[in-house]
Amino acid sequence: MTPPAPATFRVVEVRAVTVELPSQYPVVTLRETDAPHRELAIPVGMSEGVALGHALHKVATPRPLTHELLVTVIQRLAADLVAVRLVGRRAGTYLGELDLMSSAGREVLECRPSDGIIAALRCRVPAPVLVDERLLAGPDDVEPA
Repeated sequence: MTPPAPATFRVVEVRAVTVELPSQYPVVTLRETDAPHRELAIPVGMSEGVALGHALHKVATPRPLTHELLVTVIQRLAADLVAVRLVGRRAGTYLGELDLMSSAGREVLECRPSDGIIAALRCRVPAPVLVDERLLAGPDDVEPA
């Protein structure tokens, strides 16, 4: 039996966080940085949409929000957020992971894509957001490689 081919990831940028009526949920739009510049729209919860909007537009908050706290903890532990990856989709739910590196080695942790993207945007040097190119090809389920 041949093992599955490794996933190919595309670098994306966060283009927008919007609410399109009549939907009551925000959508984060990601766009490939290289041709063919496909887009991926991911629905998120209201609080995640607000946090994404704050992070995208570099809005300062009077006290650290959860994602700002997460980034501070990562930095204080002398770790780096190397990348955020969107690795799959099951029944419309996107799957993500944080790729962390420290002197202790590499750690890959499952996360909600919205949490990972917010953390990536909140880093002093924003971490890249990578998307499995199969997610850009259509709406079907994609199992992580």
